[in-house]
Amino acid sequence: MPQQKDIVKIAVQMPGAYPQLIQLDQVSRCALPVIKRMLTRVQCACNSAKLSGSEHLRNNSTGRCAEDLYKGIQSSDSGVRCDSLKLLANVSTDITFAQEFISRDGHSLLVKIVEDAHEAPLIMTHTLTAFMELMDHGIVSWENLSSVFIKKIAGFVNAKVQDTSIQQVSLAILESMVLSSNNLFNEVKQEITLERLISHLQVTNQQLQTKAMALLMAMLLAAGEADRQNIIHSSSSVGDEMAHYLYVLQMVRLNHLEARMRTPLDSYNQEQRDMLHGLRQAAFETESESGLSNERRRSLCAKEFKKLGFSNNSNPGQDLSRCPPGLLALDTMAYFASRYPDAYSRFVLENSSREDKHECPFARSSIQLTLILCEILRIGEPPSETGSDYHPIFFAQDRLLEELFCICIQLLNKTWKEMRATQEDFDKVMQVIREQITRTLSSKPTSLELFKNKVNALNYSEILKLRQTERLHQEETLAPPVLELKERLKPELLELIRQQRLNRLSHGTLFRKISSRRRQDKLWYCRLSPNHKVLHYGDVEEETETPSIEALQEKIPVADIKNVVTGKDCPHMKENKGKQNKEVLDLAFSITYDVEEYSLNFIASSRTDFCLWTDGLNVLLGKEMSSESMRSELEILLSMEIKLRLLDLENVPIPDTAPPIPKAPSNFNFCYDFSQAEQ
Repeated sequence: MPQQKDIVKIAVQMPGAYPQLIQLDQVSRCALPVIKRMLTRVQCACNSAKLSGSEHLRNNSTGRCAEDLYKGIQSSDSGVRCDSLKLLANVSTDITFAQEFISRDGHSLLVKIVEDAHEAPLIMTHTLTAFMELMDHGIVSWENLSSVFIKKIAGFVNAKVQDTSIQQVSLAILESMVLSSNNLFNEVKQEITLERLISHLQVTNQQLQTKAMALLMAMLLAAGEADRQNIIHSSSSVGDEMAHYLYVLQMVRLNHLEARMRTPLDSYNQEQRDMLHGLRQAAFETESESGLSNERRRSLCAKEFKKLGFSNNSNPGQDLSRCPPGLLALDTMAYFASRYPDAYSRFVLENSSREDKHECPFARSSIQLTLILCEILRIGEPPSETGSDYHPIFFAQDRLLEELFCICIQLLNKTWKEMRATQEDFDKVMQVIREQITRTLSSKPTSLELFKNKVNALNYSEILKLRQTERLHQEETLAPPVLELKERLKPELLELIRQQRLNRLSHGTLFRKISSRRRQDKLWYCRLSPNHKVLHYGDVEEETETPSIEALQEKIPVADIKNVVTGKDCPHMKENKGKQNKEVLDLAFSITYDVEEYSLNFIASSRTDFCLWTDGLNVLLGKEMSSESMRSELEILLSMEIKLRLLDLENVPIPDTAPPIPKAPSNFNFCYDFSQAEQ
C-alpha cells in the first residue's frame, strides 16, 4: 500500500456531473499542474478510448496511467504531447510504472521521436529525460538501440547551437551507453570527438561541464590502452589547449581526495578503527581474541602494531593525526592490504621478523610515501590557469593514487634493502624514493605496467650514477673558463636568433579578431616585407593559405613604428578593462605609430607566436629581445655549442685559471734564420 504522503486527493467537477474527490497514488506533487492542464484538454489524451478527464483521474492504476501517457505522447496536439512527456519524465522514476510503460513498447515510441527529430526543444528535452529515467531501471538493454538513435544523440552534443538542457541529457545518455557495452563505446567514439567535449568544458554552465567531464572519464575508463591513447591524442590541432584541459581534468579528479588528506583519524570513529585493526588482522594470523583478557588483548595489539611499523604502537591512531596525509594514508594502506594481500603480508612479515636493525617500518613508510605522492601529484592545489603538465598514466587508471602507492611501497622495500638502510637512514631512503618516482613520472608513462617497469629499473645504483653525472655536468658548466666561453659565444648566437625572428615575421602569421562578445570569427594576416622596411596586413578568409604581400592592402612603414606594448598596457586591453582574462592578457601586444596616435593591436594564438612577434618587433626597433622563448633558445644553443667545443677535452680537467705564460728566454739563438738560408 502507498504511504499517506504519496496519496493526493483532487476535487474535480465535470460539466453536468456532481463534484467528486478523486484519490491518486504514485503521482508526484510536482505533476499536479500538469494534470490540471491535461484535464482542460478534454479527451485529447486518448483517441480510441475517448476517456474524459474525470475517468482518467478515477482510474488510479499504474497500468491505466501508463496507457494514458502512451496515448498522450502520440496526440496531434503539441501541448498535450509536451504535458504528457513532462509527466512521463516525472513518473518514470517509479520502476512499477516503468515496467508497465515499457511493456507497451513505450520506450520505442520515445526512440522514434528522437530519431525523427521534428519536435520543439522543450518537448525533446522531456523526451530524452523520460527515456533516460526508463533506461536507468535496467529493464531494457542499451544494446537494442539503433545506430540512427546514437547518431541523433551524438548530433545534439556536437551541435554548436543547441539547447543546453538537451545537451546535458544527451551527454548523460551517451555516458550510460559507453559504460554499458564495449560495442556502444566504439559507436560513440566514432561520433564524439575530444575537441567537442573540451569545448563543453569551456562553457559557464556548470552542469553541462560536469556531464561533459563524466562522459570523457567514462570513455577513458571504457577504452583499452590503445584506444585510450587514441582518445587523448586524437587531434594534434588542439595542442596546448587540449593539454591544459586534460591537466585541469586530472587536477579536479585528484582534488576529490583532498578532504581525506586533510582529515585526521578520529579514535572514536568505529569505521576508521575497524580499518586500522583490519591492517593488523590481515598481516598476522592470530587466534580468537574473544577469550583473552582486556590487558592481554591490548598487549597483543600493541605488539602487532609495533611489528606493522607504527611509532605509537599503543595508540596507532596518533600516527595518522598529521595532516596531510591524514586518512588518505589509512586508505592507501587498506587498499594495498585488500588488493594485494600476498605482497602486503610478505612486506610486513619479512621486516617484522628481522632483528638486525635493518627492518623497514611499513606504517611509517606508508604514511610518508602517501605524503610524497600527494605532493608530486599536487593534490589540494587549485588548477593553474596556464598549466598543461598532465600525466597520461592518470587516464589509464581509475584509482591512480592507490595503484601508484601499491607499486611504490614495494619499490621502497626494495630500495631500503639496496641501501642497507637502518631507522636512522629513513629520511635518506624517502629522498631516493621521491627521486625515483619523480624521474619516472617525468618520462610520461602511459600505463601502470610501464611505470612499474621503469621505476624498478631505476634502482639505487642508477640514481647514484645520475646524480654524479648531473653534478659533473653542473660543475663543468659553472667552471670560469666555460662561463667566459659562453659570454664570447652569446653575440653570435643572439644574432642567429634575431635573424630567425625576422624570417618568421617575413613569413607572416594569421591572427584572430576578438570582438566585445569574444566571437572569434574574423581573421587577418600580418607579415614583414623581405627588405624588413614595411609591415603589410589585411583581412583574409578562413581557408586562405599564406597570402602574398600584394593581397594585403594595409601597410605600416617600420620607420613610423614608435613602440611595442604588451598585456594590460595595450590599447585594446584598456578599452575592455576588467573583461579580459589572464590568458588573453598574456597573448596581447600592440605597436604604436605616427607619434603614438595610432596602434595596430594583436592577440596571438599561442605563447610561442607572442614571443616570436614581440622579439621580432623589438629587433626592428633596435631593442633587446626579452621573451622567455628567446632566453630558453639561447640557453639551448649555448649548451649545444659548449658541448661541441669541449668534445676534445672529455675527461680532461679544466682549470679555473689559464696557465701562466713563461718568461722570455735570455736569447733566441735557437731560432732558425730563414733569411740566411735563402742566401
